[in-house]
Amino acid sequence: MSEYVVDVGQRHIREVNEEIQEACKRGDKIRVVNTLSRHNLGVGLPPGADLYFEGSVGYYCGGLNTGARVEVERNAGWAVGEGMSDGHITIGGYAGMSCGAAMMGGTIHVKGDAGPRCGVAMKAGNIVVEGKIGYQSGFMAHSGRIIALGGAGESCADALWAAEVWVAGDVDSYGVDVQIKEPTAEEVAEVDEILAPLGLVDSSRNWRKMVSGERLWYFESRDASAWLMI
Repeated sequence: MSEYVVDVGQRHIREVNEEIQEACKRGDKIRVVNTLSRHNLGVGLPPGADLYFEGSVGYYCGGLNTGARVEVERNAGWAVGEGMSDGHITIGGYAGMSCGAAMMGGTIHVKGDAGPRCGVAMKAGNIVVEGKIGYQSGFMAHSGRIIALGGAGESCADALWAAEVWVAGDVDSYGVDVQIKEPTAEEVAEVDEILAPLGLVDSSRNWRKMVSGERLWYFESRDASAWLMI
């Protein structure tokens, strides 16, 4: 497979993404250079595409990914991988707010920390963060798993639906309607299957598995005082 280089610079992002899409159609392995932390790079990538972004990217990189393999050398701004349905995204450094928001499948692997509301409203898939996840990560996540190996910030797993948040390390505070469960050996094995291809399995971890307490599923206005955090 030949490598095709896309230079971003100050070019119009539509022009850059059109060039990326054409290279995907040819089956090229794509290296994107001179990114300048620009926004909306690599949106709507097709299955089988293979991209490497040198440096850092801005918000929404890899959004609506349908099966591409994407690697960002350094940091990513807000909403990396938002709405993705398949594929794999690796962030070499920090991921900003709302990493994996509303994602419907695939895997996002963040080698550093992730900002607030990681996995907000996610519908399926897995987010693995080697560092710490930020404030209110997992907020209203419907399904899938968020796995944080370096702890979690305040209001973790607030208002979960059917997703799970797994944390190894300290949790600053829990969100509303969170239930902490002891994971079974079978559940730990399932998480290890996700971590194994990333080289992150460690049998010594003490997991906190967070799920919904299910009280918010049957919310009534007369109970509002139990949920308001102001």
